[in-house]
Amino acid sequence: MFERSRKGEHALLIQPHSGGPPDEAELEEFAELARSAGATVATLVTARLDRPNPATLIGSGKLEEVKAACEASGADLVLVNHPLTPGQERNLEKALERRVVDRTGLILDIFAQRARSADGKLQVELAQLKHMATRLVRGWTHLERQRGGSIGLRGPGETQLETDRRLLQKRVDMLQKRLEKVEVQRTQMRRARVRSEMPRIALVGYTNAGKSTLFNALSGADAYAADQLFATLDPTVRRIVLQGTPVVLADTVGFVRDLPHELVAAFRSTLSEAREADLLLHVIDAADPLREERIGQVDAVLAEIGAGDIPQLLVYNKIDRIEGAQARRDAPEPAAADASGAPLPGGTLGVARERVWISARDGLGLDLLQAALAARVAQRRVVAEIDLPSGAGRLRARLHALDAVRGESQDEHGWRLQVDLSEADAARLAAQPDGAVLRPLLPEVEADPTL
Repeated sequence: MFERSRKGEHALLIQPHSGGPPDEAELEEFAELARSAGATVATLVTARLDRPNPATLIGSGKLEEVKAACEASGADLVLVNHPLTPGQERNLEKALERRVVDRTGLILDIFAQRARSADGKLQVELAQLKHMATRLVRGWTHLERQRGGSIGLRGPGETQLETDRRLLQKRVDMLQKRLEKVEVQRTQMRRARVRSEMPRIALVGYTNAGKSTLFNALSGADAYAADQLFATLDPTVRRIVLQGTPVVLADTVGFVRDLPHELVAAFRSTLSEAREADLLLHVIDAADPLREERIGQVDAVLAEIGAGDIPQLLVYNKIDRIEGAQARRDAPEPAAADASGAPLPGGTLGVARERVWISARDGLGLDLLQAALAARVAQRRVVAEIDLPSGAGRLRARLHALDAVRGESQDEHGWRLQVDLSEADAARLAAQPDGAVLRPLLPEVEADPTL
C-alpha cells in the first residue's frame, strides 16, 4: 500500500499503440488534453500493445521503464491514453506508487473544470460518479485488512465499502432525477422554439475548431471562447436574423475521438441541441493536417447520438493560419458513400455538403457564410397567395403576428394576402377546414431536398 499523491500536477504520459510507430497526432492531442486539465507534461513513454496485459495493460518490462522514467522526471501522476479497467488502474498504482488516470478519467476531469451552468455541473458529476462506482475499493483497502478474530482487530472494510456504494448510488439516483427535470425544461424550451417555426441551426465540430468564436461572430454574444480543448460544455442559444429571417443558433460541446460513453449518456440534454437542429454548421479547423480524419470522427459521434442524417454545411475555419488562403464558398462536394453507394455517416442520406472557408477570429468570409445560411433558410420558406373569407379574422391576425404578410387587399368576399412563411405554417394553413383558400402557387413550391 502507498500514500496516494494529492498533487498530481507533474505528469508522465503513456501512449499505447499497436502495429507500426505511434500516431504523432494522437500523441499531441493527448499532451494537449493533459495540459488542458492543468498538468505539466514531464515526459512521454510509448508502449506497443500486441497483447495487452490483463493485469496492468502494459508488460512487466515496460512497467519498470515507466517507473524509472517517473523517478527520473519527478512525475507524481501517470496518465494513460487508453481506457483502464478498475483492476488495471489499481495494479498500476501499486506498482508505480503514483496516481494513475486513464483517458476517460482525464476527459471527465477537464469537463469538471469547464462546466459552468448548474445542469452542466450535474451532468459532469453524474458521469464522474458512474466512472467512480467500480473504483471505490481502492480508497478503502486499509479497512479490508482483517487480523485473525481478535476483539478490536476485526476490520469493518466490507461494511464500509458497501455503505459507501449505497451512498454513491443514492447520489446517482438524485442527480438523475434532477437532470430529468432539467431535460423536461429544455424540452419545453425547444418546443416553444419549434412552435415559433424558426429554423434551428447548431454548431458542431471537433473540440477547439473555433465554434464559440464563430458563434460570437454570428450572434454578437459573449460566449466563453479560448484556444483550449473543451472550452464550451454548456449549450448557448441565441436568436439571430439572416436577411430578414429570424433563426435560432446554438453553440454545443466539441467532440473528440473515443469520447467516453459516460459523457455521451450524461450530456444527452446538451447534445439534443444538435439532434433537433434543422441544419448543422460543422466547424472544421482548416489548418489541421488531419482535418479530414476529424470530419469523419465528428460524423461518427453525430451518428452515435442520432444526428447523422441532419444536413450539414461545412465551415472551414482558421484560414488565417494558412498562408495565402482566402475566404471562399465552394460548390457542394459529393456525398460520402461506401462501395455499394450507401451513404456513410455525415453523408446526410446522400445529400452533398456545401463548404465555406472563413476566419471567425478575423471576420473573413462571414458574409459568405451568412449568404449560404440565408439561402438555406430561404429554401425552407413558402411564398404564396391566400384568400381568406371575411369570417377568418382570427387567422388573418395570426398571419400578421407571424410577420408573414407581405401584401394585402380586401373586397366584399374577404382578404387576399401575399405571404412569406415557413413550410410548417403553410402546411397548417392548407389543412384548415374551409378556412384558407390556397392559391395554386403553394403546392408547386417544393422543399429543398438538402434540408
